[in-house]
Amino acid sequence: MATGSAGGEGSVGAKILWNETQHRFETEDKKAYLEYVLRDGGKVMDICHTFVPSSKRGLGLASHLCVAAFNHAKSHSLSVIPSCSYVSDTFLPRNPSWNSFVYSEELKSSM
Repeated sequence: MATGSAGGEGSVGAKILWNETQHRFETEDKKAYLEYVLRDGGKVMDICHTFVPSSKRGLGLASHLCVAAFNHAKSHSLSVIPSCSYVSDTFLPRNPSWNSFVYSEELKSSM
């Protein structure tokens, strides 16, 4: 399991952990998480679900979970399918620099 610091306003000391066996990124207490499925022979990360409990909302944890997932995709040469509505409708519009990692049919044809 890999760890990463996800500091920022409101989330001082929050760490995001990669739980490889359960295909998710999660906070140390496992209450906030991002779930994914590997597709196309492990070359594509489909982010299916992001969850932050109401007691932890507003701290930027969902964004930190997404950054951890996209950094993982980047370091493992994966493209990303943003099936989760938070990722497609909120995270990517606010963080367009990650759009180059989003899976597309054109990318598939060049693989």
